[in-house]
Amino acid sequence: MIHPTAIVDPAARIGQNVSIGPYSIIGPNVEIGDNTRIGPHVVITGHTSIGRDNRIYQFASLGEAPQDKKYAGEETRLEIGDRNVIRECCTFNVGTIQDVGVTRLGNDNWIMAYVHIAHDCQVGNHTTFANNATLAGHVHVGDWTTLGGFTGVHQFCKIGAHVMTAVSTVVLQDVPPYLMAAGNSAQPYGINVEGLKRRGFSSDALMSLKRAYRTLYKSGLMLEEAKAKLVEDARKAPDVQAFVDFLEISKRGIIR
Repeated sequence: MIHPTAIVDPAARIGQNVSIGPYSIIGPNVEIGDNTRIGPHVVITGHTSIGRDNRIYQFASLGEAPQDKKYAGEETRLEIGDRNVIRECCTFNVGTIQDVGVTRLGNDNWIMAYVHIAHDCQVGNHTTFANNATLAGHVHVGDWTTLGGFTGVHQFCKIGAHVMTAVSTVVLQDVPPYLMAAGNSAQPYGINVEGLKRRGFSSDALMSLKRAYRTLYKSGLMLEEAKAKLVEDARKAPDVQAFVDFLEISKRGIIR
């Protein structure tokens, strides 16, 4: 199932039922899990591991050196989980020793064309990145997040779970979980209600999250005061705890 024009280094570890299309190049430090399908003209290099049942489309470049002037050839990694769809012309880089040394993409992600995931990014599970979404280095993205087309995320930003951004959103600060965000720079526009409904959040949970949003953004409280109120609310509404946990780890400040 490897096309005769593909170049696969003998040291690469290729699982069962893997297909590799014409003119693709697989480097020596690459591991590809069972049932993964790789299209034509794909380049996979670096210390890169790819799980099982992935679909990688033509012209993707995975595991190349980071676009970081400090990088000096250290053996850093790219790790991709299972059942991801990675569309045309995507570029994912390995990590750097200035961070954890690993760029990670989890499981069941839908990554559309021309998406860039830079060095040391940590992307969760079940995300959707629309065309041309771009993550700078060291960005963290939570589970079930949807990034609209041409969304750009500044380095070191964190985006919480279940967030949705509009087309051409520019994220310069952290985005708490459950939010909808839009604009340049990004501003909050309420809770991602439709997305949460699709994922089985109850009416009571949605009401609790709406109240938490009003506490954080509409109450007039200072951030530390709002955080204290959210801690109280989380005792009765467990889903609110994600807000509390996120605010504890936020370093760049949140969108306001």
